[in-house]
Amino acid sequence: MKNLKIFIMVTIFSMSFFSVSKADTAIFAGGCFWCMQAPFDSLKGKGVNSVIVGYTGGTKENPSYKDTSAGGTGHREAIEVNYDPRKISYSQLLKIFWENIDPYDQSGQFCDKGEPYTSAVFYNNEQEKLQFEKTKPKGKVATLLLPAKKFYPAEEYHQSYYIKNPIRYKFYRFNCGRDKRLKEIWGHGPH
Repeated sequence: MKNLKIFIMVTIFSMSFFSVSKADTAIFAGGCFWCMQAPFDSLKGKGVNSVIVGYTGGTKENPSYKDTSAGGTGHREAIEVNYDPRKISYSQLLKIFWENIDPYDQSGQFCDKGEPYTSAVFYNNEQEKLQFEKTKPKGKVATLLLPAKKFYPAEEYHQSYYIKNPIRYKFYRFNCGRDKRLKEIWGHGPH
């Protein structure tokens, strides 16, 4: 009987331990959300479950693209990454984030300027704050660390824009100078 009780306790503990953290979310703002979605989408099947583009950080409820890009809402273009922490760590996601932004630009990202395009990491807990500090690049980093707020998915036509409109996406990305600047900072193009 004693062995049965121990077995039941161990089983319950194991079930609760392994059922926790099957999926988590990370929220990053790195300028144009079209350009931020692709590198994280490339990790699907390797720990990333989904990537949604949207708006966060501000006060306006249900913001639109027009509201956000005009400024004054406090929202930034951002991505919400749903991931399995058993397969990919938050610090690995941060590495991808850093290598796809200019962490030193306080006025926006690449050709997009203004608050909606400034970079930020939205943390959910103390561990994420710690990982931000551990992984941030050397130098005067302009990327903000902010508490997570409600994330509002962007309009459907913005989701997976780089797939739906590949020519327009590539034209925008090239003209914005994103890849050129990433190469200057990191010594390579996007990941």
